[in-house]
Amino acid sequence: MSAVTPVDRLPIDKKTEKQLKRGERADERPTLRKSKERLTSRGATIAAIVIAIAWTTPTLGLLITSFRPPELINTTGWWSVFANPGFTLSNYEAVLTGSATTVTLPQAFINSIVITIPASIFPLIIAALAAYAFAWIPFKGRNILFIGVFALQVVPIQMALVPLLSLFARGFKIGDVELFAGLGAGGNSYGQIWIAHTIFALPLAIFLLHNFISEIPHELIEAARVDGAGHGQTFFRIVLPLAMPAIASFAIFQFLWVWNDLLVALVFADGAVGPITKVLREITGNRGQDWYLLTSGAFIAMIVPLIVFFALQRFFVRGLLAGSTKG
Repeated sequence: MSAVTPVDRLPIDKKTEKQLKRGERADERPTLRKSKERLTSRGATIAAIVIAIAWTTPTLGLLITSFRPPELINTTGWWSVFANPGFTLSNYEAVLTGSATTVTLPQAFINSIVITIPASIFPLIIAALAAYAFAWIPFKGRNILFIGVFALQVVPIQMALVPLLSLFARGFKIGDVELFAGLGAGGNSYGQIWIAHTIFALPLAIFLLHNFISEIPHELIEAARVDGAGHGQTFFRIVLPLAMPAIASFAIFQFLWVWNDLLVALVFADGAVGPITKVLREITGNRGQDWYLLTSGAFIAMIVPLIVFFALQRFFVRGLLAGSTKG
């Protein structure tokens, strides 16, 4: 008796293959239609349109104002541009070439990138490892420790600014034993603001990633353990790829938070390492007389966040919807 070789796919012509694909798409359409009907409604659509208009109108006014000369900005509103048009690039030129600030705007733009990328990556790496440990590594006091991490979210960062600045400047000693030498005063290094943003982001990052990682089917983890995989292999080969939508979602939030931050930058980033938010605060002048320059400076500062958001938008949507549906 001869052995029978299994056939993965029967030979079919192109016309039949197109018909099969058309049938598969037809089977998917009712499911997609039902999902859209569940997630959308007429009221939600109207509310979304109203919210979009409410958010877009001030942004449009800011954009128009950024191209208007100062004399028109100070005497007329942006909505009068159709009756009294007047456009110029002098505002953008003044912002990009101005020397009244500690650093120029292009230098501050580079500083913001150097600050934001590591300050977004560091907490994600630490939080992903910690979330996996809380979810899948049993140890004594795990629940109590996780509750403690969760409770840190209610502590305002303003309460930690001065103690953290003192720690960076003076270090930490117990008796004559120096546990932390300090980073020096002055805030002229990126290390201080990297550490500060990482510390402030970790509680929320660990909490969110833990909720996602703990929902991974137990059978997948057990199958990996049966195959001889350790915690490292399980994390990098199974957990990390599955958790990528949640990681990307938090990465967007963290990136935007660090990029738009002013409070932490005022305390920990001084002098030549100042980010773009500090420059935007300084370009208005000592008495705020040049406030109109904020419009053009704000749009320059928006470039990178918009690129990051649209580039990672698909991961952002997956992360928000992860775990919301079954099947």
